[in-house]
Amino acid sequence: DVRGQAATGSGKTGAFALPILERILALPESWPHALILCPTRELASQVAREIRKFGRRIAGLHVLELVGGAPAGPQKRALERKFHVIVGTPGRVLDHVGKGALRLNGIQMVVLDEADRMLDMGFSEDMEEILHQCPEERQTVLFSATFPEEIAAFSEGFQNDPVAVKIEGKETQPDIDALKLVVEEEEKANALE
Repeated sequence: DVRGQAATGSGKTGAFALPILERILALPESWPHALILCPTRELASQVAREIRKFGRRIAGLHVLELVGGAPAGPQKRALERKFHVIVGTPGRVLDHVGKGALRLNGIQMVVLDEADRMLDMGFSEDMEEILHQCPEERQTVLFSATFPEEIAAFSEGFQNDPVAVKIEGKETQPDIDALKLVVEEEEKANALE
């Protein structure tokens, strides 16, 4: 399990999306691999879009969005097909679980993206219920910009000996100097040295 703390724009989506896609490549016929919970439908759509972009070369990759503010009927019909990754908001995911349209007993990895915001928005009970529906033998990844006591307590309740990773803001956007040197073809090797 992983407990990550990093600012927005620091690459958290890649940090969990790439390992998910590696699992899909290793076991493409296993359904579903991961559940990613986000506090808002906008973030869920952004995360789903990034996963599709990262996995554009994986034939048959299925990423399903389950978010509020969209009709539940098409989502329910989509749940009848096989999918690798579910990205959604806690309320809508729990709604589909409660109606029996979504079973989480095969989930191998749960990602709680921006967990601090989900708790601030009152999704604590929804997240707890969703995690109780998932197998105990799973990887739980929790990302948060801040780690107040509520997040620490939540982590202790649902993670097993998590590895803590903290990325400071200054490390996420390093100062990079770019240098452009234009030389003739035959001078490239010397210029590179």
